Amino acid sequence: MSATLLAQAMALASAAGVSTYATVALLGFAARQQWIDQLPSALTGLSSWWVIGLAAALYLIEFLATLVPGVASAWEAVHSTLRPLAGTALAVATAWHADPAIIVAAGLLGGTLALGTQATKLGARVAIDASPEPVTNGVANVAEAGFVATIALLVWQHPWIALAIALATTVLIALLVRAAWRTIGRLLGRRA
Repeated sequence: MSATLLAQAMALASAAGVSTYATVALLGFAARQQWIDQLPSALTGLSSWWVIGLAAALYLIEFLATLVPGVASAWEAVHSTLRPLAGTALAVATAWHADPAIIVAAGLLGGTLALGTQATKLGARVAIDASPEPVTNGVANVAEAGFVATIALLVWQHPWIALAIALATTVLIALLVRAAWRTIGRLLGRRA
């Protein structure tokens, strides 16, 4: 049971590392619509309509802000402090009624994964902003929303699958970002 709680906590932290606002809005809405059985008691506040509305409004602002090249990178940089903290909070709240050692482990692992996911996303956004066309920001937004929705809805029924998807996606994006930066570096090197 405690390992499953850790998997849930880490998967939610990873989703929060991508978009805290979308994660909170989706979790609250899914709980409200009874698409998921029941949120842990420390997360039940997420199903309040005003919390869902606030998170959804903030996500809409985030979605629109990240469509603009340059603004997207700045937005991600500013949120590099918020998302790891929110991921840690969601991880701790997920495991809140477990053994205190599990709660601490959830916070440490969840915060670390949220930070890693956010750092990977920041690198991807900066690389995307280096491209001259505007379509990639929109594609990235839709992909991120799909990732968050998958994790938020899957984590309660299949926590290990949700965690595996979160980890694999983070590693894949990190590898793609690395390749993109190498390509950009080579292109800039040729111009100089």
